[in-house]
Amino acid sequence: MPALYVMIPAALLIVAIAVYIFFWAVDSGQYDDLDGPAHSILFDDQDPNHQAALDETKPADSAPADDRGAPPRA
Repeated sequence: MPALYVMIPAALLIVAIAVYIFFWAVDSGQYDDLDGPAHSILFDDQDPNHQAALDETKPADSAPADDRGAPPRA
């Protein structure tokens, strides 16, 4: 029974701290944009260092002269 005299005020203190942190987060704008990060994964980033698409769209004339008639390499 004496443990309850310590545990109940400790539990109330922890709840009060949690409520304070929640209201601080709401007031500071932590929950303003909930949809933006969820939708951002659906769109590609425009990375200037990304070269994979450039390799596929090379014109055939840009290949070296000795590789034009050769079969593709595995």
